[in-house]
Amino acid sequence: KVNEVIDFIRNAKQIAITSHKSPDGDSIGSSLALYHFIKKLNKNVEVCHPDPVSTNMQWLPSSNMIRNVIADEHFINDYLLNADLIFCLDYNAFHRTGELMSKMLEHSKGKKVLIDHHLHPANEFDVVFSDISATSTAQMVYEFIEASTEMKLLDEKIGTPIYCGIMTDSGSFRFPNTSSKTHRILADLLGLGVSHTDIHEAVYDNNTIDRLKLTGFATSEKILFLKELKTVIISLTKEELKRFNYNDGYTDGIVNIGLSIEGINKSIFLKESDEYVKMSFRSKGEDNPINELASEHFNGGGHKNAAGGRFDGSIDDAIKKIFDVLPTYC
Repeated sequence: KVNEVIDFIRNAKQIAITSHKSPDGDSIGSSLALYHFIKKLNKNVEVCHPDPVSTNMQWLPSSNMIRNVIADEHFINDYLLNADLIFCLDYNAFHRTGELMSKMLEHSKGKKVLIDHHLHPANEFDVVFSDISATSTAQMVYEFIEASTEMKLLDEKIGTPIYCGIMTDSGSFRFPNTSSKTHRILADLLGLGVSHTDIHEAVYDNNTIDRLKLTGFATSEKILFLKELKTVIISLTKEELKRFNYNDGYTDGIVNIGLSIEGINKSIFLKESDEYVKMSFRSKGEDNPINELASEHFNGGGHKNAAGGRFDGSIDDAIKKIFDVLPTYC
């Protein structure tokens, strides 16, 4: 199946790489890695995302080449409409790309190839690479290249975003799905000249004073500690985000801080936007899935211990609903 897709690439005149809304380190990393790989095959390719690259990922080489629907709606619409091959990375259904891009994907007649590690891929793709045991889509892009006849093309330029994607989506290699195979891949990437220290520093050691203050405010003033339910809820309103000059990426990792508290096995983070309340869910333990709560009540889903969701309404109503349904999952 891999070499069949390689043939698709070789025969395609116009190739697109897409990802989900609010792209993270994995979706951006896997997109750029595949972009550089396809460019080395001398093909016409564009990365088309629903949203701009977050500030904490703009250090990635060629991140400025990623187009987004907000700034380039008409270009992306025309490009997807005329693309004969579309890669769908790090999402399991069109609607995860947002209203505008999902319609573009539906209207496109191009062959759609899914590479993803989330549960329950929709029946919307022509070719599916789905592996829920993988740490990340970036790892799956590496495995895709490895299984092809073009492994010789793998280099530092492709390897750096792959490493970034694996690192960010595996919680710096501490989540349960980090395997010996993952570490062998990382070793191969280091052998290509990928600098793990530079990547870690760029992602985690590049704070602004506003981001540090926002994190401190969230964890000192906006934390609800539900001891009996072994759950922490942290929330930030639009006004609070504005007060600390919020930029994309500032709240990455806050949900994990909640999960680090002694005696807590669930952490939920809510962030208010103009359109809806974005939610992040984390849990500990094989017998403590959090994705069910996200999918059954908050229009979301994801992995057993890490999921996302949304609530269409006020942040206070979202928290109230959490209180209403949470005991069922504890």
